Amino acid sequence: MHEQAYHAQCRAEEKRHPAQAPTQRDALILFALALGTFAIGTGEFGSNGIVQLFAADFGTSVPAATNAITAYALGVVIGSPVLTIAAARLNRRSLLLGLVVLFIVGNLLSAAAADLDVLIVARFITGTVQGAFFGAGAVVAAYAYGPGKSGKAFATVMAGLTIATIFGSPLGTFIGQQVGWQALYVVVAVIGLLAGIAIWVFVPRTSALAGGSVRQELGALRRPMVWATMAIAALGISSIFAVYTFIGPYITDAVAVDESWIPVALAVFGVGMALGNWLGGRLADQYEHRGLVLGYAVALVFLAVIAVGGDNLAVLLPCLLGVGASTMMAIPTIQVLLTRYAPEAPTLMGAVNLAALNLANALGAIGGALVLDAGWGALSTAWAGLVLTAAGLLLFAVTVPRVAPPQPLATTVSATV
Repeated sequence: MHEQAYHAQCRAEEKRHPAQAPTQRDALILFALALGTFAIGTGEFGSNGIVQLFAADFGTSVPAATNAITAYALGVVIGSPVLTIAAARLNRRSLLLGLVVLFIVGNLLSAAAADLDVLIVARFITGTVQGAFFGAGAVVAAYAYGPGKSGKAFATVMAGLTIATIFGSPLGTFIGQQVGWQALYVVVAVIGLLAGIAIWVFVPRTSALAGGSVRQELGALRRPMVWATMAIAALGISSIFAVYTFIGPYITDAVAVDESWIPVALAVFGVGMALGNWLGGRLADQYEHRGLVLGYAVALVFLAVIAVGGDNLAVLLPCLLGVGASTMMAIPTIQVLLTRYAPEAPTLMGAVNLAALNLANALGAIGGALVLDAGWGALSTAWAGLVLTAAGLLLFAVTVPRVAPPQPLATTVSATV
């Protein structure tokens, strides 16, 4: 579709669908989406908590076992954008239902894996769902909220993932420790099934959620600012994973307390992420860049405090909450920026946002592993996160404020509906 005609259509849609509070039906749509992302987040973050368990079961080292976690991230980074483009013409409701089926299959394969190679393949398959689900879910959530609320809509979709870090991941880790690591993936598959039923029942069959052309989706990837924004996200958000991935060593090695504190620390971090996501969704719709700049800047402070004084539990726990909150505050703003630079491809922009976040996962884990291997101590991973987030903030400063968006904010944001 020609871009001028596309924006004219979006302005007409805004007149037909004025901004208003979500109805009860809309709230049920949002619940269905959040339940789906809760299942996704529980499987993703819960895997970090059981890596030692399946490493022992397969008779391999923990570093080798983390290839299954890396495979999931690669599924998001590589598979999700490809899947989104391939399914461009599908109605977003149909796409979400198809993704739920693939998610259930991937998790059941994970539970049934007899060796590490099969688990790696299963986690890659499961990872391809994540970005596509978040992208399509953001479009459906924007449909429920109405124009001018794309930041809040994406934050709502992300809410399920952040809640998973509070309850799903710690509970999944506990279930894995008590019953066996396979149980985590069975439970996640069941939650995915419930989410699929909720989507089937609550998300309406409507042409307002129709897909677009493959050419339209691919055209968005020719825009340099889309890639620049993805790089800003991958660098800046990596501090989440430079800390979250190594919470276990923080607790047992740096603070030197019992491992029973690990689920508590994971939950505290998750509470921070949920708070930051909630605040970030509101900032993203009201201010151009404040959520990102404030989030990254505050994260740098908390990371430095962890690196210097995180061997005290009374210092570590509030800082874990702070890192989770400040970095998550930036993510809705990143989504709004992406949809401003490519308003004709909101589903793909949601997918590439999640791809960038999973690249951040890899960068944070790699940065943390490098400083640990150098013998700098468990808390040194916070320094790695600080350097990466500072690089993301610097890249933002020299790119985004210097480039005018292709369309005024109110009009462009309405294009996600």
